[in-house]
This record gives sequence, structure tokens and C-alpha cells, in this order.
Amino acid sequence: MAFTRTYDGDEPVRVNKWLGQTGVCSRREADTLIANGLVSIDGETISDAGRKIQPGETLTLNDTAQAALASGMTLVLHKPVGYVSGQPDPGKIPAVRLLNKPNRIGEGEIPARDASLPPIGRLDEDSRGLLLLSSDGVVAKAVIGPASELDKEYLVVVDGLITEGKLSRLRHGLVLNDKPLKPARVTQIGPQRLRFILDEGKYRQIRRMCDLVGLEVVDLYRTRIGPLELGDLPEGRWRHLTNEERAMLIAHSAS
Repeated sequence: MAFTRTYDGDEPVRVNKWLGQTGVCSRREADTLIANGLVSIDGETISDAGRKIQPGETLTLNDTAQAALASGMTLVLHKPVGYVSGQPDPGKIPAVRLLNKPNRIGEGEIPARDASLPPIGRLDEDSRGLLLLSSDGVVAKAVIGPASELDKEYLVVVDGLITEGKLSRLRHGLVLNDKPLKPARVTQIGPQRLRFILDEGKYRQIRRMCDLVGLEVVDLYRTRIGPLELGDLPEGRWRHLTNEERAMLIAHSAS
């Protein structure tokens, strides 16, 4: 089945950059797919590597593109604050810098310095926790594809007065970019600590949600993606996704 996804950003962005940021493939892979006529926007095949996708437009990778992305490795990283998930702007440090032998837990191939391992889903520079980096298009589709039903869990420390009214609004009723958000499961687990479980992942969503109810996020820590938990993987360390975990992610994505 072809991969489709609707762009929910505020401003137009180059297709290759967006695909890289969202973890579908690297920018280089996106350029190759475009050049081979395997990418379309709202049903129209695109051929210009500089083409921008507009808010609300839907991009499709056809079955041939999916097959080209369907192999590769997936790494599980405990990303610290201060590292960016995807292609960095000047002066920023990409999370792939941490993928070296001293930081590895367990066995498995050390990725080459120029390996294409885009992030599968965003995790902001000022957030920490579970991050998947992968060249496996099947895993990418399972985690962030339009048919995916994988939720994500976050532990969040906030500054500000937490009230039942604010929690109710966080759970249901907020709007971002003029679009209502899906219901969220939000519970208070400590004096200034909240647990968020989301079925979507818009840009800086939890921070923006908290801003709307007068709360400031002090710390944001992702602990789980679907059935995959970060567990006791130390901060700054990484390991290979096991075959069992890969199968579990794929099975749960449309369960």
C-alpha cells in the first residue's frame, strides 16, 4: 500500500526537507525518489527536487518507493537535551553524533558516519527520551504513517498552577493551527508532574498545549512509542531494535 501523509505545518517547506524531518527517509533518498517519479502531491507526480509542499496538501510515495525504503537498520536512542533529532541548522548538534561504539549498549553494527538514519518522529532539542533513528521504511510507516495507531507517552514537569479545569482542556478542547486536536490522555502524577499520552504528534505539541492553559514546560521526557518502552537505557546511549520489537511495532501500528 502506498504511503500517504498530509502536511500540517504553517508554512510551505521543501519536500525533501519535510520527509527528512518527519523520519520517512533522508533528504538524499527523497531527492532520488523524486527524480525517479515515485512521489506525488495531491495526485500529481513531482519531478523538481526543490518543490515545496503547502499546508494541507497530501504527499504520496508509491509502492515502488515503499519497497526501496523497506530495508535497513533501526536504532533506539535515549536522546539528551541539547541534540536535534533530524537535519540540524548551523551550530546545532544532530543526535546521530551519539551513535558510536562507546555509547552502544549490546552488540550490533556501528553505523557509518555518513549513514542515512533519519528520525522516526520528532523529539525537540529541549526534550529528552526515546528516539528512533531508522533507514527502514516499514518501521517508519508503522510509527508515523497515516494508518498508524501507535500512541506516545511523555512525562512532563510544568511550572504554573495545575487545576482540574486546565487538565480538562488539555484532554479535550484545544485547537492548534485552527484545527482541533485529538483527545489526549493527561493525568497528574505529582505536584508539578503530568503524564501525556498522545495519538498524534504535531510540532512541539505538548509545549504549545501547555502554553494555551497557562503552564510552562520545564522538562519533557518521552518514555514510550506504542509497545516500545525506553526502559533503563541510559541517557546518551543507544542500541539496535530487536527483530521481536520491530515485529511488535508493525503489528501494533494497525491493530
